[in-house]
Amino acid sequence: MAGNVPLQPNTAPASQKKTAASEPVWVRTILITISLVFLGLFLVLPLITIFIQAFDQGMKVYLAAITDPEAMSAIKLTLLVIVIAVPLNAIFGVAAAWAVSKFQFRGKNLLITIIDLPFAVSPVIAGLVFVLLFSTHGLFGEWLYAHDIKIIFAVPGIVLATIFVTLPFVARELIPLMQAQGTSEEEASLTLSANGWKTFWYVTIPNIKWGLLYGIILCNARAIGEFGAVSVVSGHIRGLTNTMPLHIEILYGEYQFAAAFAVATLMSILAIITLIIKSVLEWKTKKQFSN
Repeated sequence: MAGNVPLQPNTAPASQKKTAASEPVWVRTILITISLVFLGLFLVLPLITIFIQAFDQGMKVYLAAITDPEAMSAIKLTLLVIVIAVPLNAIFGVAAAWAVSKFQFRGKNLLITIIDLPFAVSPVIAGLVFVLLFSTHGLFGEWLYAHDIKIIFAVPGIVLATIFVTLPFVARELIPLMQAQGTSEEEASLTLSANGWKTFWYVTIPNIKWGLLYGIILCNARAIGEFGAVSVVSGHIRGLTNTMPLHIEILYGEYQFAAAFAVATLMSILAIITLIIKSVLEWKTKKQFSN
């Protein structure tokens, strides 16, 4: 009977499916060429130019620029900010991802929205908010002044601004990963009499380690290169509150081009190392996710 006729499977050859889903060679060639030209003009060429300009006046000038006391101070301050901001954001990211992916509670969507807020707010506006809160004439200015606590135009303000702009990276990397993994392994661990702390260290952390490291790398890269928010709260005090991007801006504004490009090469090297580590961790994360 007609009603009992089984549906016929799609018997089209695999080669036909592949051909139908593939673009013509000329289309792929044009797309690849456009991508390579674009990357070459706007990424590779500027990067090469930085190194050429940095060594334009010789190795002696280059070494003098990166070992200058003000440059060393900027490098040390940048590293100090990273050491403080990145671990704090990593802790927050794990806690937020755990809460969002493992529990149901009121305000969950609001929490996710707040986490994404630094992506929507201009870094300059973020820096201005901290000035309005913690400067001498700010909301908490009188209390801070009475207790001799300096935040704006000091290291704490730079750290706070950096934490704000880098806050989402770890959390946004872990939330989808932990949601995809579900809670079955944690539930099995708890069923086998493991407490919450052991479950976290021996089950959850191993499952998210590559995603966590990937988020930390992104957070670290943004912290190194942050300019807008830090520029507002730093005060541009030479040798005290200038990070590497601010120091480069000052050198360039004073027409010390070789010195500016010399310090820029350090940031470029850090960016290249970050990119390599990011690519490895991205591959590891995708491999873990596919398994």
